[in-house]
Amino acid sequence: MSAARQRPYRRLMSTAVALAGATVLVAGCTSNEPETSASEGGGGDAVASSNDEVGETVRIGFSAPAADHGWMAGITEAARAEAENYEDVDLIVAEGTNDVSTQISQVETFINEGVDAIVLLPFDGAAMTPVALQAMEAGIPVINVDREFNSPFAARATILGDNYGMGVSAGTYICEQVGDNPDAVVAEIAGIDSLPLTQDRSQGFADALADCGLDVDNRVAADFTVEGGEEAAANLLQAAPQIDALWNHDDDQGVGVLAAISNAGRDEFIMVGGAGSANAMREIQSGDSVLQATVIYPHTQAADGIALARLVAQGKSLSDLVSPEVPREIVLNAPVVTSENVEDYIDRAFES
Repeated sequence: MSAARQRPYRRLMSTAVALAGATVLVAGCTSNEPETSASEGGGGDAVASSNDEVGETVRIGFSAPAADHGWMAGITEAARAEAENYEDVDLIVAEGTNDVSTQISQVETFINEGVDAIVLLPFDGAAMTPVALQAMEAGIPVINVDREFNSPFAARATILGDNYGMGVSAGTYICEQVGDNPDAVVAEIAGIDSLPLTQDRSQGFADALADCGLDVDNRVAADFTVEGGEEAAANLLQAAPQIDALWNHDDDQGVGVLAAISNAGRDEFIMVGGAGSANAMREIQSGDSVLQATVIYPHTQAADGIALARLVAQGKSLSDLVSPEVPREIVLNAPVVTSENVEDYIDRAFES
C-alpha cells in the first residue's frame, strides 16, 4: 500500500491509541473490583488504585431516548450493568423517551431530588441544553453522552463516539480490499441525512476513499430502521447493476439491507456495516455473507458516563492520569471488526 493510501489510517490509529487508552481507563480503572495480582495470573505488579475503593454513595440520574432500536436499547442496558459494578452507585433510570418535553421534565426531577450527578443522552442536544445548564448551575455535574449540547457550560464532561472516524475506518478497509482496482464501484447507504452524525460519517468515508483514488459512485439514505434499510437498499441495487464494495452506516438498518440483498440475489460485492451489532458479527463469523466487516460505534458510551459520573461526584480522576480531574471530553475509537478479530468483540455487542 502506498504512503498516500496509509494516511487516513495512520491519522485514525494515532487518535485511536490515545483515546482508546482513555476508554480503557474509564472501563478498567474505576471498578470496585481489585485488579488481578501477578500471583493470580495478572501481568506484573499492578495494584488497585484508590478509585477501586468503595467511597461515599452517589446518586446518579440517567436519561436517554426510547429504546426503539438495538443500539439505543444497548445504551441503557450497558448503563445499568455498569452501575451494578459499584457498591457506591445508586442509579435512577428515567423511562426512555423521544419527547423532548418529557426528557426535560426528567432532568428537572433529578435536579429537584438533588442527585449527585446526571448522565444524559439527549434526544435533541440543542433542546436539552437549557435544562442541562440548570443542573450545572445547581452544582450537579452533567455527563453528556453521544449527542452534544450547544453550550460548553452545559456539561462537566462529554463522551462521544467517533462518527467521522467510523467513515474513515470503513473507507480505509474498503481501500484495503478493492483499492487496487481504480474502477471499483463503491456504494453507500447512509442513515438520516439531516443529522450531523450522518454527515460526519459520510465525510470521513469520502476522505478515506479519496486517499486511495476511489469515490462514492452510488449513495442512498435510510432512517436507521430495518424497513428503511430494506427500501433504501432495494432502490440502490436496482440503480447499480454492479457494485464492488458497499458501506451501510448502521447495523440495525443493516438487517433490512441484507434482506434486500438476499431478495435481489446479489453477492458480487463486499459489505461493511456500522455500529457493531451482535447479529452483524454473527454474519461475519458465518463466512458465507456479503457482510465482511462492521465498524464499532460503542453502545457503551453511557456506561462510561456512569463510571465518569461516579468519579466526578467523588472528586476523583482517571487513575492512570497525572491530572487530578476527569477530562472534559473523551472520544471513543471506531475499530473495524472482521473475521480475524470478531471473537474479541462479539461478547460485548448489542442485539439488533
